[in-house]
Amino acid sequence: MARIPLNPPATPLTRLVAWYSRRAYGKVLDPLPAMAHHRGVLVATSLFELAVGRWKRLDPGLKALAVMASAASIGCSWCMDFGYWENRRHGMPLEKLRDVPRWRDSDVYTPLERDVMEYAEAMTATPPTVDDALVERLRRRLDDARLVELTQMISVENLRSRTNTALGLTSQGFKDSCDVPAPGAAPVTGRRP
Repeated sequence: MARIPLNPPATPLTRLVAWYSRRAYGKVLDPLPAMAHHRGVLVATSLFELAVGRWKRLDPGLKALAVMASAASIGCSWCMDFGYWENRRHGMPLEKLRDVPRWRDSDVYTPLERDVMEYAEAMTATPPTVDDALVERLRRRLDDARLVELTQMISVENLRSRTNTALGLTSQGFKDSCDVPAPGAAPVTGRRP
């Protein structure tokens, strides 16, 4: 149960944000009405997220694994649910998505993907536990711009996951809309009403 009401006052801004969210994701993402209690937070966060979406140096699959490993470390069920759906929609294999919380015991990841998830966990720890050897392994395979983008994406996910967890935001059922349907069920489109 959310720790803050998810029904902020209806204003032109909240209606616009809700319309955009429904158009892009099929429903209003719970973090939006939570943030809408503070207009400045909603505007700044929305603009920031639009800018983050334009970062394109790092491979999207590596970025997705870093974000989900960070969310799993924090325990943000909302972020894991949405991340599963969003990355499945973009073609990430199911086994990679399902194994993120137990990536160390899984054989579906490449050495670079393992280093990325280790880096995400090390950055997410309090205090961070990043060491020089890990960064050096990453630098051998990522140029400086990609390493900076990876680092920032993990930081951004820490912001998202910690905020959502503190506000009590939990799964909205996104993952359910991309699981394999039962025989005879209607095909899954990746969007929910």
